[in-house]
Amino acid sequence: MYYQLYELQHAALAPARAYADAVRQFYSSPRNPAAATAWGRSIAAAAEVFERTTRRYAKPEFGIRETTVDGKPIAVSEKVVWSRPFCRLIRFERDMPAGSRPAPKLLMVAPLSGHYATLLRGTVEAMLPHADVYITDWTDARMVPLSDGRFDLDDYIDYLVDIFGFLGPGSAVMAVCQPSVPVLAAVALMEARGDRNLPSSMVLMGGPVDTRRNPTAVNRLAREYGLDWFRNNVVMQVPWPNPGFMREVYPGFLQLSGFMGMNLDRHVVAHREFFLNLVKNDGDSAEKHREFYDEYLAVMDLPAEFYLQTVETVFIRHTLPKGEMTHHGEHVDPATIRSVALLTVEGENDDISGVGQTEAAHELCINIPQSMRAHHLEPEVGHYGVFNGSRFRAGIAPKITAFMKAHAKAR
Repeated sequence: MYYQLYELQHAALAPARAYADAVRQFYSSPRNPAAATAWGRSIAAAAEVFERTTRRYAKPEFGIRETTVDGKPIAVSEKVVWSRPFCRLIRFERDMPAGSRPAPKLLMVAPLSGHYATLLRGTVEAMLPHADVYITDWTDARMVPLSDGRFDLDDYIDYLVDIFGFLGPGSAVMAVCQPSVPVLAAVALMEARGDRNLPSSMVLMGGPVDTRRNPTAVNRLAREYGLDWFRNNVVMQVPWPNPGFMREVYPGFLQLSGFMGMNLDRHVVAHREFFLNLVKNDGDSAEKHREFYDEYLAVMDLPAEFYLQTVETVFIRHTLPKGEMTHHGEHVDPATIRSVALLTVEGENDDISGVGQTEAAHELCINIPQSMRAHHLEPEVGHYGVFNGSRFRAGIAPKITAFMKAHAKAR
C-alpha cells in the first residue's frame, strides 16, 4: 500500500514539477532581463530545488569514454558480456594497440544495496589504466517479471561463481561494501570444491564481514528490531504497471530515506548551499551538487528474499564469522581458502561498516599465507571515501593495483 501511495504522490506532483521547470527556464533564460538579477536567479533557484527534490532519478550512465595507459589516451567502450535476469556483467573494453601485453582481469562486484553500479564510476576510472575491468550491473528488481523467479543470497553467490567461471582462472576481484560476504563465501566454496577458476586475489572494501565489531547505527538497527520487523514493515509489492508487478521487494525509496536520515543535517545544508550558489551564479559548485545527487538519489529496488536473507545472515545471526553459514545446505568455511591473496580496506570514519568489520576476514581466512595478505586503514575517510574520491585515488587505488599485480604474477 505504501509503495502505491508513493507512486501516486509522485504522479500527483508531475504538473507542479513541470511548472517549476518552466519557471526555472524562464527566469534563467539569457533573453529575460530578470535572469541577470539576484531576484530572478532566486526564483529560478527555488524552482530548480523544488523540481530536483521531487523528481525520480533515472539510472545514470557510466559515460566512460577514455582512459590513459602509459601516458597515452585510450578509447573505452562498454560491452555486456554475460547476463542473467538479475545481473549483467559489463566489460570496459579498452582499445589497446595491437601487440600490447594483456592486463589482469579485475571483477568489481558492485553492492546490491539500493544504488546502481554507477556509484562506482570513480572506482572504475581509477582502475582502468591498470586492469581489464568488469563490473556487476545489478538489475532493479521492479523491472524483473515474476516469471523470472526469485533471487536470494544463495542465488547471488551462484551468480558470482558463474562469473568467475566466465572470466577463467587468475582474475582479481574487488568487493565494495555489501558484496564482501558473498564474495568471501563464493571463493571459499570454490576453493573447497577445487574449482580451477579461482581468482588470484580478492580485495574486500568497507564490508560487513563481522558486524559485531564496532557496530554502527545500521548494525544496531538490525539487531534491535529483528527479522520479523523488517519483513512486516519494509517489504512491499511492486505496483502496476512496472514489469515486476506483484514482486516483493525492499523499495529503493525506503533505503534512500534511511541513508538520508542518517545524515539529514548534511543534506539540508548541501541543498541550501546549492540554492545560494545558484543565486550567486556559482556554476561550478552548483554543477558538482547536481552530479553528486543525480547519482545519490538514483535508487533501485532489492528482491525481498535477498534483502531478508542478507539481514538475517550478516546483521542478525552473524553466521559467517560464527562458522555457521551455509549455501544451499553446503557449509561455507573461509579457512579452506589457501591460494587466493586477501587485501582488506577500511576507512577510519566509516559510519556504515565500522573499523574492524572488514579486517575480520583475516581471522576467518587462517590458511592464507602471511605473504599473501594485507590490511589498509585509510585515515579520515568515511564509507564513500573508501572507494571513491581523491583520497581513494591517491591512497587506496595504488595499493590495490600493486597488490593485484604482485599476486597475479605469483600464480
